Amino acid sequence: VQLQASGGGMVQPGGSLRLSCGASGRTYNAFNMAWWRQAPGKEREFVASISWRGNDPSYGDSVKGRFSISKDMATDAASLQMNSLKSEDTAVYYCAAGRGPYGTNRYTSDYYEVWGQGTQVTVSS
Repeated sequence: VQLQASGGGMVQPGGSLRLSCGASGRTYNAFNMAWWRQAPGKEREFVASISWRGNDPSYGDSVKGRFSISKDMATDAASLQMNSLKSEDTAVYYCAAGRGPYGTNRYTSDYYEVWGQGTQVTVSS
């Protein structure tokens, strides 16, 4: 049972990247999906989430209006489109999946029972 994050890399400020999160070992059609990130020396931070139905997205304040989360209902893969990237977006990005009441649980890392291995995003000129 694994989630595999991909699509990270290095980009200049103002650029874009698209992260993808694929699943193996089981289906995730009943799972709410999310992206979290962790920069060196900082706590893990909520980035975005989407319900298992592929609706009701949520975003962290620092990425609102720049990032967009989506879910492919055919494959259960979750994607994160990141635009207008800033140096402060530099971090390791993790995808995660959780079941049960979505509500305010979406903002809590403990809610998510499956985590991917992380992909590095570096924004630098």
